[in-house]
Amino acid sequence: QVQLAESGGGSVQAGGSLRLSCTASGYTDRTYCMGWFRQAPGKERVEVARIYTGEGTTYYTDSVKGRFTISQDSAKNTVYLQMNSLKPEDTAMYYCAAASDFVRCQIKEYRYWGQGTQVTVTS
Repeated sequence: QVQLAESGGGSVQAGGSLRLSCTASGYTDRTYCMGWFRQAPGKERVEVARIYTGEGTTYYTDSVKGRFTISQDSAKNTVYLQMNSLKPEDTAMYYCAAASDFVRCQIKEYRYWGQGTQVTVTS
């Protein structure tokens, strides 16, 4: 099993920044990639960023490109999501997740999930 714990959410004004952290514990060698998802009230959960933990390759959904940066500290088993130039439409519950192999990463079949951290952006 892999346990994931997010932190760093909060409330910020539009244009501000937040950094989310996700620390993995347990069988962390099963985390081929880790992703950040968000879910706003009444909307589907969507992936906003992904990092392949072995090579560091990253992926971003179009709406956050140039504003969000996903990174990792392998020694700490932690993945970060730096969010800059935040907009009210970024308001959501943010979740980190882990998938165990390349195919599952590509098809977004994440097996392990954190509990989520709330991000609220006010105008």
